[in-house]
Amino acid sequence: MINHLPDNRIPVIVGVGEVVDRPKDIAAGLEPLALLEEALKRAEADSGAKLLREIGSLDVVNFLSWRYRDPEQQLAARLGAAPTHLYYGPVGGESPIRYLHEAAQRIARGECEVAAVCGAEAQSTATKAQRAGVELPWTPFAHDVEEPKRGAAFQKPMAVTLGVFRPITVYPLYESATSAHWGQTPREALKESGELWSTYARVAADNPGSWMKKRLTGDEITTPTPDNRLIAWPYTKLMVANPTVNMGGALILTSLAKARAAGVPEEKLIYPLGGASAEEPRDYLVRDQFFESHPQTAVLKAVMDLVEGDGRKFDAIELYSCFPCVPKMARRTLGLGPDVQPTVTGGLTFFGAPLNTYMTHAAVAMVRKLRDGGRLGLLYGQGGFVTKHHGLVLSRTAPKAALQQETSVQTEADRNRRKVPEFVTEARGKGKVEAFTVIYRGNGEIEHGVTILRTEDDKRTLGRIPAGDATTLAHLQNMDRTPVGTVGEIATAADGMLEWRA
Repeated sequence: MINHLPDNRIPVIVGVGEVVDRPKDIAAGLEPLALLEEALKRAEADSGAKLLREIGSLDVVNFLSWRYRDPEQQLAARLGAAPTHLYYGPVGGESPIRYLHEAAQRIARGECEVAAVCGAEAQSTATKAQRAGVELPWTPFAHDVEEPKRGAAFQKPMAVTLGVFRPITVYPLYESATSAHWGQTPREALKESGELWSTYARVAADNPGSWMKKRLTGDEITTPTPDNRLIAWPYTKLMVANPTVNMGGALILTSLAKARAAGVPEEKLIYPLGGASAEEPRDYLVRDQFFESHPQTAVLKAVMDLVEGDGRKFDAIELYSCFPCVPKMARRTLGLGPDVQPTVTGGLTFFGAPLNTYMTHAAVAMVRKLRDGGRLGLLYGQGGFVTKHHGLVLSRTAPKAALQQETSVQTEADRNRRKVPEFVTEARGKGKVEAFTVIYRGNGEIEHGVTILRTEDDKRTLGRIPAGDATTLAHLQNMDRTPVGTVGEIATAADGMLEWRA
């Protein structure tokens, strides 16, 4: 192919590496920094060239299993590199895709020749050590470094009080709203989720880097059992992300000129073609509705524009899979059917969810997939509560146009946003269900239900359903008719919290 772009401004992924750590002895477990270093060394070995000391751009995905002071600087020192761009970012499951995209843009601008993106977690070892009282021989935990803001920091006090401020309790709200919007009964929605997750499990079973390698049917995934308890309706343990893993992943990018000069084989080269990003407000209760994410839609439509507007042009896709509602929403926007293969990696339940860095591993898997015969791949990452979105298209063949520098499609996302109802903490009279979930305790008992409600004057509030209100809880968990859109009574409980009853 004739390419008129200068080779020193064409970014390519040249090396990928990952590591899974399953120590027999807790104290022998590798810390995140060691996992990062090992993953990068494997990525360098994969490229066949000596590149680590030449890294001019290094992005490290935020990790939560261990806290360091300036981990990006510590890592650069371990590698013997002196990058001019050195970044340790905020929390966000989309961040590996964003860093990969931004690293490619840096190369396209001529700011560096070699870039690396990496992430790691050692939550399994950290958790086991804490429970066993074992002191780990790791870099001392940086107690004076502030923990990054998450969940509760961005949500309304009422949501925090009711327990709907964590991913496991917020995503079910989207699950109930989307399935109702699509005209599904809860039973139909659960069947779709189970079959989708069964596909992720099948891919994970064949991925050597997966934490859990077990083929499961949709029914096995969605049916509550003592080992697969309900966590928040309708999600069981096998339908949610598993962060208790030890993993590291890394990608090395260079310019095409550098790759050729370093002797990287042509069949190893994978080209970033472009992508897009957009966000929702961090506080999910100030969004216009819960059956669509305008930023997600805008991002996915923008990446489809790179392939003639047709989601079926992708030979391989990775749809972020913290909870089933996310890939279910995404595959509809892409125009793909329920039989879609939504992953090259295995998903956050089965491959494992090393917190913010799953998509680093997805990018590694995508590179391998494209090297093995695929032509075009889509990586779609997401962070927060359907909050932050980033898509990136990878290709076996070199681009015909320069990598676009402006990636935000926020204006398009905001243009589609409808009026947002005022949120209130006091209400009476009738309340219509906008979305809901039922939160379960570890012993399988119901803690309480939560509804997002629209009041008679079209304001928004939250309503609790006490564990003792069997009638309303049965109404919420009816498998054959969605409670979304139904009307009930709002009352104020003795503790001042609003409650809703069917």
